[in-house]
Amino acid sequence: MDWVAIAAIGAAVGFLAGMFGKGGSAIATPLLHAVGVPAIVSVAAPLPATIPSTLVAFSAYWRRDLVDRQVLRWSVGIGVPATVVGALATLWIGGGPLVTATDVVVAVLGLRILLGPDAADDAIGDAERDSLGFRIRLGLVSAVVGLAAGLLANSGGFLLAPLYIAVLRMPLKPAFACSLAVAAALAVPGTIVHAALGHIDWAVVAVFGLTSVPFSYWGARVAVRSDARWLGRAYGVALVVLGVGFLVFGR
Repeated sequence: MDWVAIAAIGAAVGFLAGMFGKGGSAIATPLLHAVGVPAIVSVAAPLPATIPSTLVAFSAYWRRDLVDRQVLRWSVGIGVPATVVGALATLWIGGGPLVTATDVVVAVLGLRILLGPDAADDAIGDAERDSLGFRIRLGLVSAVVGLAAGLLANSGGFLLAPLYIAVLRMPLKPAFACSLAVAAALAVPGTIVHAALGHIDWAVVAVFGLTSVPFSYWGARVAVRSDARWLGRAYGVALVVLGVGFLVFGR
């Protein structure tokens, strides 16, 4: 395997994950496979590295008091059990159509964020945030992302932030902050399962994590210091490119 390429992928994925509130495993898997890492290892290896890298990036948002604790509690409380259910459902549900549908959703959400109102202008108010309707939407988002994370063997971060923004109308930076913390929690069940099955190459994890962890923090630092409107447009472009790229080139 090309260890330099694996380290470079870790750095790039870590920076983008920290900047855009993602776990990064969905991006890392096809890139690792492209440089010679076996397919199942490419799926499993980013998961344990996701846990420290997302928590390190999350700390940059925490220091700026950008964390919505209500969203965080509900997302972890519902998302983790849903991830376990999704992982068990892989015994009966094929992943191919789900991956394609997820890529379409990511691209559409990117267009919505890119072409819609600025996240700062469209953010939900305090009264609506305390409503039953908001809690129902939050529970549904948490369950859907958890199920997808279990079915696709990733941390779910590629769906969390865009759904927080589009469905819950959260401000951009708190959405990124919560996405990072929840992605770390959702990566734990997948890591345990893949480790038990012998799918994790810990040498790949070490090399990937060596660069992804510090670069994820630097990406988060860039995000928290950036103008929210510029960051929102950049995020929309990134989602569209990611979704369309996976649809066109596959995984």
